[in-house]
Amino acid sequence: MFNKLMFKKMMPKKALIGLTAGIFLMGSNSALAANYKIDTAGQHAFIEFRIQHLGISWLYGSFRKFDGQFTFDAQNPAADKVNVVIKTNSVDTNHAERDKHLRSPDFLNVVKYPEAKFSSTEVKKTGENYTIAGNLTLNGVTKPVTLNAKLTGEGNDPWGGYRAGFEANGKIKLKDFNIKGDLGPKSQEVELNISVEGVKEKA
Repeated sequence: MFNKLMFKKMMPKKALIGLTAGIFLMGSNSALAANYKIDTAGQHAFIEFRIQHLGISWLYGSFRKFDGQFTFDAQNPAADKVNVVIKTNSVDTNHAERDKHLRSPDFLNVVKYPEAKFSSTEVKKTGENYTIAGNLTLNGVTKPVTLNAKLTGEGNDPWGGYRAGFEANGKIKLKDFNIKGDLGPKSQEVELNISVEGVKEKA
C-alpha cells in the first residue's frame, strides 16, 4: 500500500523531469544552429568565375567586393540559409579595358544595377555534399540558381572565434539575366566557383 501510494505521488514529478529533459534536449539541438559572417575583411572568401572566350580559351575573373552571412546547422541542413550581396563594379579580370566593358550595359550594367544578390530558398544534404537552391538577382533579373557545395572544414581559430568553410560551384546562362554581350556560341554559360570562410557570430 505504501509503495503504491509513493509511486503515484512520484509519477507527476517523474513526468515533469522527463518533460524538462526533453525541452533541454530540443534546446540543445536548436543551439547547434549558428549564424556566420563571411570573412571578407580577412580575405578568406572568394567569388570567382570563368567563361570561354570565342571557344578558344578560358577567361577568368572574380568579384573583389561582397558581403554576406550563412546559417549552419550540421544536424538540420534544412534550416541552413545563405545570403550574399555582390558589388558588381568590383569585377576584376586583370585587364582594365575588358573590365570596363564588363561594367557596361552590354554585360553587368553596374551604374543601373550596382549590386547582385543571392538568397537561398532550400538547402539539402546528400552524404557529404550540399545542394543550395536560391534566387540570384543580376542585371535587374531574378532567376533560380542551384549551387553544389561541400563543407571544407570547421573549428576554433587562434583569436577565440569559431569558423566554418564551404566551397560551392554552379553555372548560369547569360541570356537568363538579359545580358546582351555575346562572345560566341560556346560562351553562353558562366561557371561559378565560390569559397567562403565564415566567423560564428556571438549570441
